[in-house]
Amino acid sequence: MKEYIEERAMEIGAYIIREGATVRQTAKKFGVSKSTVHKDVSERLSYINPALAAEVRKVLDVNKAERHIRGGMATKEKYLHQRESI
Repeated sequence: MKEYIEERAMEIGAYIIREGATVRQTAKKFGVSKSTVHKDVSERLSYINPALAAEVRKVLDVNKAERHIRGGMATKEKYLHQRESI
């Protein structure tokens, strides 16, 4: 594996843990696709640093469990803003 890919995977993992970020937020921050972020943290990071990969997995599992709540809140905000502009 190329060194820059390993470095990116480590940086992405640290960012997700530090910020509690979602895959989508992380992809936007690092300028890569969601697929790249997922591959970095689920496959590559497990090979490079298994302990960090386990911590990232915990954060992503929490995000996955809460995503339906965030989606509902986003929809609510959308319709509140539409009502205000009428």
